[in-house]
Order: sequence, then C-alpha cells, then structure tokens
Amino acid sequence: MSTDSHRNERGVSSAVYTLAALAIIAAGVYGYIQYSTKHQAQLLELSPEAKQYVRNLKLTDVEIKAHESYLKQMVVAIEGKITNAGERAVQVVEIICVFYDPYNQVVLRQRVPIVSARMGGLKAGETKVFRLPFDELPESWNHQLPSLVIAGIQFQ
Repeated sequence: MSTDSHRNERGVSSAVYTLAALAIIAAGVYGYIQYSTKHQAQLLELSPEAKQYVRNLKLTDVEIKAHESYLKQMVVAIEGKITNAGERAVQVVEIICVFYDPYNQVVLRQRVPIVSARMGGLKAGETKVFRLPFDELPESWNHQLPSLVIAGIQFQ
C-alpha cells in the first residue's frame, strides 16, 4: 500500500469517528433539552386545597450562613426547620427564595424544594431540617435573608 492511500484511510476513519462523536453529543444535548423542558412544565402549583393548607406549614429557626468552598467560592446556605402542623402528610413542598439588593430590588428569584419524596415527605406533626445552598448569588445582593414563599405543595 502506498503512503498516500494509507493517509486517506486514516483521514476517512478520523472523519467517521469525529462525525460519530458529534452525533452522540448532539443526541445528548437534544435529550437534555427535552428533559429540562418537560421537567420545568411539571412545576407544582398551589391548588385551592394547597392554599388552604399553607397555614399549617411553619418555617422556624431560619438563618443564613456563608462559607468559602474548597474552590475558593462563597457558598451561602439558608438553613431552618419546617413543621407540618396540619393533619395531612405532604410529599413535596417547594418554596421561592427572593433575594434583594440594597435598594430592595429583586436580584434573584429561585424555586427550590425543601421537602421531597426522596427525603421521605413530611408527615402530620413532623418537623424536618432543611438546607438550601446557593453558590452563585449576584454581587448586588444585600446579604440579608431572602423572602421565602411556599409556592407548591403535593400531598401524599
């Protein structure tokens, strides 16, 4: 075999591998976009029943803590307790954390679960500790505890 034909075969096989890798990456990106779109559409909303029940969910001992991560990045965490003072078990509770700047303008609004099925839900009369880490808060944040609003409840 001549050197030119050997180079052509190597060039063709490299092109095939490159195209295959790009196809795999494209399929992965497409799958991720499909998953995230579907996941975002499944946000819990407060049904009339859940709106009535919100008064039974009590947030206590809520405080904000900050520490530097091993990557020299500031990590802020909101820690506290949630108590279910009602008579029904809840599987999921989501809250919206609203961070403000010194002028009381909203700089970040983020929805996060504080109770999940993976945690075992929250039975009637039960109290659980929660921790919500935030590693990318805007520099304009006023370094105060954000507003916490219960935005979604799913009953068991």
